[in-house]
Amino acid sequence: MKTIFAKKTDVTKKWHIVDADGMVVGRLASQVAKILRGKNKAIFTPNIDTGDFVIVVNAKKARFTGNKLSDKLYYRHSGYPGGIRKENARDIMETRPERIIEAAVRGMLPKNRLGRRQFSKLKVYSGPDHPHTSQSPEPLNITTL
Repeated sequence: MKTIFAKKTDVTKKWHIVDADGMVVGRLASQVAKILRGKNKAIFTPNIDTGDFVIVVNAKKARFTGNKLSDKLYYRHSGYPGGIRKENARDIMETRPERIIEAAVRGMLPKNRLGRRQFSKLKVYSGPDHPHTSQSPEPLNITTL
């Protein structure tokens, strides 16, 4: 039996939609990252983008376990000396909840050109509405505890 190496022409990309309502952020992110990379497909090849597009809705209703909502800190830097900023998860959930899901998924993807290309296939929205209805996304049933 020969090992199959996928080519760009062999890959068909689908659109999936995930409802983050009541889901734990890290467990949701690991499942989404798996689909973005294409690890759920039989033709998965590590150096080819075999993954699908993923739409995450209701990001503001995702949840953290334990005290992470108040204790977890997110850092960003302006690039200037002394330009580091930090916010806890509660403040970000109130203003831009999409950033939390995006940061969790970005950390689970490869840190190279391929990972950046895979990350661009993630679309996160804080509410239940999204502008991708014409792509007819399939609902993705992610069963996390």
